[in-house]
Amino acid sequence: MTTINEPPINPNSTSDYLESSFQQKLREHVFISELLQEIWIGERQTMEVLRSEVDNYGYDLLLALDGIVRYVQLKSSRADAKTSRQTVNNRLADKPGGCVIWLRSRECGLRYKFEYWVLGGKPGEKPNLGDKTGKQAKGDATGYKAERPNTRVLSKSPNSKLQGNL
Repeated sequence: MTTINEPPINPNSTSDYLESSFQQKLREHVFISELLQEIWIGERQTMEVLRSEVDNYGYDLLLALDGIVRYVQLKSSRADAKTSRQTVNNRLADKPGGCVIWLRSRECGLRYKFEYWVLGGKPGEKPNLGDKTGKQAKGDATGYKAERPNTRVLSKSPNSKLQGNL
């Protein structure tokens, strides 16, 4: 409840970036929940979901269903964000079935609603991440942004958006 001494909740407040790790994990859990519901309710199947303990090999999740294995690097942003690209770990290119799932979220009431964008390879194929190298987010004292040789920059395209629920 808002009182006279408390400002109203602002969805674009500084808490969005101050709590970005929390939001990232929240979006990951919502995504996994939606995916498992889609697989179970729609197909009456179960899916293996494994989490990478360390983000060193290019993926956050390993998903397996009917012999198809996907190494997934998750990225997220608000649906109204202006960015059209994501920087990803280059080691994902070594994984057959590697892909990036970009969760673009908007808040609807007390829930997140997502658009899903899939970037990278098809099941069983190593993804082509291109050769555009990512750069440091912040510059040094002179403003120079050093390259991050272990990253690649992927851009979304209209055909990378998943249609339907997932």
